[in-house]
Amino acid sequence: MATPSPGDAPPEPDEPHTRVEVLGNIGPNWFASVMGTGIVAIAGATLPVHVPGLRGFTTGVWVLAAALLVALIVLVGGHWLRYPTVARTHARNPQMAHFYGAAPMALTTLGAGGVLVGGDLIGRRLAVDLDWVLWTAGTVGGLFTAVSIPFLMFTQLRVEPDAAFGGWLMPVVPPMVSAATGALLLPHMPPGTGRETMLYGCYAMFGLSLIASLNIIAMIWSRLVLYGTSGSARVPTLWIVLGPLGQSITALGLLGTAAAGALDPRLAAALNDFAVIFGVPVWGFAVLWIALATSLTVRTLRRGMPFALTWWSLTFPVGTFVTGTSQLAAHTHLPAFKVAAAAAYAGLLLTWILVTVRTARGSLRGNLLTLPPSSAPVKVRKEDPITRAHPV
Repeated sequence: MATPSPGDAPPEPDEPHTRVEVLGNIGPNWFASVMGTGIVAIAGATLPVHVPGLRGFTTGVWVLAAALLVALIVLVGGHWLRYPTVARTHARNPQMAHFYGAAPMALTTLGAGGVLVGGDLIGRRLAVDLDWVLWTAGTVGGLFTAVSIPFLMFTQLRVEPDAAFGGWLMPVVPPMVSAATGALLLPHMPPGTGRETMLYGCYAMFGLSLIASLNIIAMIWSRLVLYGTSGSARVPTLWIVLGPLGQSITALGLLGTAAAGALDPRLAAALNDFAVIFGVPVWGFAVLWIALATSLTVRTLRRGMPFALTWWSLTFPVGTFVTGTSQLAAHTHLPAFKVAAAAAYAGLLLTWILVTVRTARGSLRGNLLTLPPSSAPVKVRKEDPITRAHPV
């Protein structure tokens, strides 16, 4: 029998949880809700097609993401102060520890949304200043998780041969998000050495995250081929693979555009071309992964996959695919990319609404706010090709 994963919804309790129990068990994976909500605003703001009312909608979604972030900072901060022992077990849990990467990405995502749509409410100057604060905090936090969590995996955490899952990407993807969102701040910097340094720093974070992500994606592919899936609520984390793919296309598109104001024209033009040379092939692999992840998710749903926080993996990664496709549409001016971006955004909206409603309902019932999962590994297996059943 499979061991519960970080987001697996446990059985309904015999007795209702008390408020203290709920607040005592909240984990870093909850920040995925801010990421998934914030990307809806960003993707809508950068969509290459005009939709009446979309601007107002994305502004409202950004406000919702901001409210969620403030609430989670208070709750998680209080959790660390009041229940430090429980909080430390999250960092030693080989499934939960990776989700510490969600908080830095939540910060940078909200900051970018502020520049794109939040200025309509709070003013452009304040939105930029807020983005600087959130981007700096998110970037420092993301670089920390990109080093510390792999270090724990290399030295302390118990990792089985079939353990690789999409959550492994969470600590190493934040620098990629910082690279993409940092590009939005470049036009607000004075020309000169500072802007050029910021640009190259974003490219460095792009490379840091990309190479680490490619290694992990290869391990996930290998695990799926050799061992299969867990058949549990951990399956949606396969969609996280789409995150570094879509975000890398987005980052190069934004950085290539911003390079014109920071570098020599010839070098800037080369970087702008690189956004397309890199982006289109990676976009093709992203489409392949969407097809595979969809098939595996539907297969697991048909077998009774329960709702869990891991379902938020269906939002942020898809949102980065939308923003990446929008960047390719802007750089190539091809209608095909515009249509693909619009279609992907429609899918993102439907999924986000579903996951948001289910999360609200699960939170009110208390079954999403229970004890953290066991640190024992989640076992994966393939079905028998004749009986179509999983082996015991």
